[in-house]
Amino acid sequence: MTEGARAFVPGHVTGLFSIHRDDDPARAGSRGAGLTLTDGVTVSVRPADDSVVFLNGERADVAAVAGVLDALGVTARVEAETPLPVGAGFGVSGAMALGAAYAANAVFECGHAENALVRLAHEAEVEAGTGLGDVVAQARGGAPIREEPGAPPHGRLDGVPETARVEYASFGGLSTAEVLSGDTETLSAAGERALDRLLDAPTLDRFVAESRTFASEAGLLTDDIDEVVGDVLDAGGRASMAMLGRTVFALDHGLTDAGYDAEACRIHPAGATLR
Repeated sequence: MTEGARAFVPGHVTGLFSIHRDDDPARAGSRGAGLTLTDGVTVSVRPADDSVVFLNGERADVAAVAGVLDALGVTARVEAETPLPVGAGFGVSGAMALGAAYAANAVFECGHAENALVRLAHEAEVEAGTGLGDVVAQARGGAPIREEPGAPPHGRLDGVPETARVEYASFGGLSTAEVLSGDTETLSAAGERALDRLLDAPTLDRFVAESRTFASEAGLLTDDIDEVVGDVLDAGGRASMAMLGRTVFALDHGLTDAGYDAEACRIHPAGATLR
C-alpha cells in the first residue's frame, strides 16, 4: 500500500447517443460519439478508515465513486478537482469514477489492468444511473465513437481522426438519471440515425452537424440553447448541445465570435492517466 496516488481524466461532451440496456452493467451502455477535453478532473486517493468523497473542496455524494471503492474492496479519501461545471454534460461523475479506479488500484496495489478498471468504473456509473458511455470514452481520449455499447471486452470504440480547439458555455444542467429513466425510444432512434450518418463520414464537421440534428429530433434542445447555437451558426461557426446539459460546445472560436463569454480548451489527445 502506498500513501496516495493521483489520476487525470479528460472531460467528455457527448454529441449524440442511443441507449442500450442490459441486466449485465458491463454490457449495458450507449452507442454514440463525443469529444474528450483537456479540461478534465484530477482525482487523488489515499487510504482512510472510512470512505469519503470531496469535489472541489466540498463533501460530495457520488454513487459511482462509492461503487468503484466497494468493487475494489477498499476504503479511501477521494478528492476531485475540476474547472468543469458539474451536472452540465461534461462527464464529471464518470471521470471521478474512472480516476478513483486508477488511483485506488495504484494505492492499494490491487493489480488490475486498465480494461478491468474501466469496466469497474463503467459498471459503477451504469448502476448509479449517472451515465452510460462517458467512462469508456474518457478511457480512450480523442474524439471517440462508441460503435458498440458496454465496457471492455464488450464495447467497441473508434474515433474521428482530427483535433481542434473547443469552446463551451454552460447555462445549467439536466438530470441524466431523469432522462435515462424516461421514455427513450424516440431519443435512441434519433441517435442510431445520427451515428450511421457520422460513420459514413467521420469528420468533426459531420459530428457537430449530426449532434445538432440529434438534439432536435430527440426533443432535448431547449429554446435558450437553440438560440445560442443559432448565433454561432450565424457567425460562421460550428456548435451543438452537450448531452446531457444545458451547455453549448463549439469548435475553434465559434462561441467567442458569436459574442459569448466562453471557456476554451482542446480535444484531449489521450485517455485517463495516472500522474
